[in-house]
Amino acid sequence: METAKASIRHLRRMTDDTGLIEHALGLLPRRKEGYTTDDNARALWACVEWMKLSSGKADEWDELADTYLAFLLWMQREDGSFHNNVAYDRQLEQEEPSDDCFGRTVWAAASAWLGLPDDDRRIAAESLLTRSAQQVENLKFPRGWAYTLAAYSAIMRDPLRQPVQGSRADWEQQLRLRERVEWLESRLLDQYKRHAVKGWSWFEPSMTYGNGVLPWSLFMSYQVTGSEEARRAARESLDMLRKIMTAPEGWIRPVGNEAWATADHVSQWDQQPLEVMKLALAAKEAYLVEWKREDADTVRRCREWFHGSNDCSVRLADMDEGSCCDGLTRGGPNRNKGAESTLSYLLTEAFYNETVFLTQEREAQLYSG
Repeated sequence: METAKASIRHLRRMTDDTGLIEHALGLLPRRKEGYTTDDNARALWACVEWMKLSSGKADEWDELADTYLAFLLWMQREDGSFHNNVAYDRQLEQEEPSDDCFGRTVWAAASAWLGLPDDDRRIAAESLLTRSAQQVENLKFPRGWAYTLAAYSAIMRDPLRQPVQGSRADWEQQLRLRERVEWLESRLLDQYKRHAVKGWSWFEPSMTYGNGVLPWSLFMSYQVTGSEEARRAARESLDMLRKIMTAPEGWIRPVGNEAWATADHVSQWDQQPLEVMKLALAAKEAYLVEWKREDADTVRRCREWFHGSNDCSVRLADMDEGSCCDGLTRGGPNRNKGAESTLSYLLTEAFYNETVFLTQEREAQLYSG
């Protein structure tokens, strides 16, 4: 198996000793825009994904992961929730609490707890997870449920992974893992049953942002609960999302954030790299569960969107820099290369490599069997 590679030049450029800066003007960080917990959580997740793919040659990702993990520790409040927006002078900006930020950070912490190689780093991720557990029942919105469901499902899916402090049984009881997986899964299924109708297999009246996390989380929980209802909802909603996000010519066309998508209308512009990454995420997990070739093909087409197979036939990702344009508009790409878009590219690249490796392992098993 060939070791996958990705450039971290742009991540280094955008990262200082506080964390990852949110926005860029071209390639240059816009310091006055400050930082977000959202981006630092995504960045930690990306580091963990690439550390797994780097086959022991992950030193270049380690230092960045430390910075992002330290940022998340700083942003966690005493009640376990997370502050999101921080000015460049390290002053916290006024904001309303965000379920999305909470769930995204819990997912990043779970990824780090499962994927970091040493206990001296894992203990920080463990602390984030333990303190955040008190807030789970306060979540009110589907994407917060979905990220947290995926995080808790991933931990349960790896029962041999031990906490740094205390026993596995005590920690599972403290987090109430199984109870909360079942509760969060039921919340999303109720949401799906409330809104899914013939011709619209979806969790909400419209598709807005970060859509792929919803089917992804149910594919994750299915591997823990074995709920066929969860698997069916995950499959139906992923197929719906793939249909909405595929142009007649066959390439990926993300739901545009100009006017989103409903059963009657799909906005073509402005296309965001984040939507492509979330589709790739869901399709990769679906492939792991059901081994359908169309899911692996979806991951491939998501990667190709970044490299020119899109409505403008233009490359959005710079492989040498490890950067990505902020979006695709009627007039072409937005040349700014901020944190969210760059991480969306790096994560999609990681998902593609993981899918290739899964396919190779699957074919080797079938051949040897």
